[in-house]
Amino acid sequence: MKAYIKILTAGLFGAAMSLTSCVGDLDLEPNDPNLVPGSSLTEADYQNVLNKCYGGLAYSGQTGPNGDCDISGLDGGTSQYTRALFMMNEFTTDEVIWIHADLGVVDLITNTWGKDNPNIFGTYSRLYSHIAVCNDFIRLANSNTQPGVRKMVLEARALRALSYYWVVDIFGQGSFTLDSDELGAAPEQKSREFIFNWLDKELTDIETQFAEEFPGDKTEYGRVGLDGVQALHARLLLNAQVYTANNVNGYERCQKLCEDIIARHQGGGFDNTGLAKHYMYLFSASNDRYMPGGSNPAENEILWGIPYDHQYTQAYGGTQFLISAATCNGNSAEDGFMSSADYGINNPWKCMHATEQFSNKFNDDPNDIRCSEWCMESNGYNKANKKYSQFSDGYAVIKFTNLIAGQDGEWAPENGGIYGNGPARAETWVDTDLPLFRLADVYLMYTEAYIMNGTGSASKALDYVNNVRRRAGVSEWTAGNLTADNILDERCRELYWELSRRTDLVRHKKFSGSAYMWAYKGNQLNQKGQSFRSYMDIMPIPTNILAAQPTFKQNPNY
Repeated sequence: MKAYIKILTAGLFGAAMSLTSCVGDLDLEPNDPNLVPGSSLTEADYQNVLNKCYGGLAYSGQTGPNGDCDISGLDGGTSQYTRALFMMNEFTTDEVIWIHADLGVVDLITNTWGKDNPNIFGTYSRLYSHIAVCNDFIRLANSNTQPGVRKMVLEARALRALSYYWVVDIFGQGSFTLDSDELGAAPEQKSREFIFNWLDKELTDIETQFAEEFPGDKTEYGRVGLDGVQALHARLLLNAQVYTANNVNGYERCQKLCEDIIARHQGGGFDNTGLAKHYMYLFSASNDRYMPGGSNPAENEILWGIPYDHQYTQAYGGTQFLISAATCNGNSAEDGFMSSADYGINNPWKCMHATEQFSNKFNDDPNDIRCSEWCMESNGYNKANKKYSQFSDGYAVIKFTNLIAGQDGEWAPENGGIYGNGPARAETWVDTDLPLFRLADVYLMYTEAYIMNGTGSASKALDYVNNVRRRAGVSEWTAGNLTADNILDERCRELYWELSRRTDLVRHKKFSGSAYMWAYKGNQLNQKGQSFRSYMDIMPIPTNILAAQPTFKQNPNY
């Protein structure tokens, strides 16, 4: 059985961090912070409490997939942390269409959302509930001098920084509270640039402490270490000009962080780059081997990921959502021809597929491994999106699977496909971990920073993007291919469905406006779409939040 993080749901956690959710103050606090004083806790006790900070990324609540949600009044499935992020960062772009008319989802797909959208409220609430839990742990453990607890505090700070990053990226301004704030104090709203600057300093400090206090320390499976923190920081700096209205250029510092990460991963994996030898294995039920602390340290491409196990981490978000929503058991023109068992799962949802424009990104090279598992014309799926609610009108995107990779790490087409186990495995819940940051992204960030800013090494920029392309089985670029449009498309091909697409399109000024179109963009119900206004590059502050916090300001034009 793969390793896993089991979330504590009673006992110590119930006493030390019993949280309640309300719209009026999403900066949650313990009901009684003195019930379990920090001085009486063992290192194991602290670990049990920290697990809730990690569990907030994987679960919706503490009582299983069908139980209560940490966010009151919201559906536990759609408000799960990474599923909420997927709705903000993928539903709103060219990469995906959700064919069901679920409440508020069509508004995201067609770029017609407003300040009352329940999914936007769910995302805002989920991020701040997670920040609150992290604040509580840091407050509880900050004065403890045990090395193991000191490291846990750094991890909790990294987890909190991750959620504040998404606040900056998705909402711009937002509520801002830290562990040092007085308990029960009214939250203050801070600007996008303020939170960016705090994040920049906070991540730098976390990196310094990881490097100085725990040099050479191996990150445990399911936890975050220096690689993950630096990858988050690099992503923040790649988008610095967007987040600070061009007041900060972070490209050169982004490249320095990328170089630090790359240096630690050289010597193994694909062409000694540290990348996993086979792209699709990164998204299989065996991908724990590529996680920090995984069984294949030479190919630890997943720098920060969320562990899933079919027995212990069941949720209607995470990789369950990505696999179930993309598959069906179809035997008709409407559904196409597909068996979900071929992808290791027996509960398909049949509701998420590609836009034509996204599919066209792969036209240049039919041998691209990154779309090798998709269902296309031969399976009864049309590339064009002519009928919004028909699953087969759009390629069926298969990236994440619940299949076991070949144990030798090699392709095994003679044994039932690239995974070597064919349709025999078909589970209800998945074992596939969810990557948050990967080494391939780091290589591409360095190259983009060179293209956009002219800093760094031209030869490295070309080598780095070609590492990624060679692994994908496509032709290498020459210097003339190093353009902004090309790197944006390459990020799309490599990182699709990994929560970065809206951010990338905004950074390249191709999200709103007319520079780039896709099916149903701007509520134009045809295959070409239409522009929408640039104020929608960020989401509104939800109406419920403004009603409860009258001093907070709405984002412009909402």
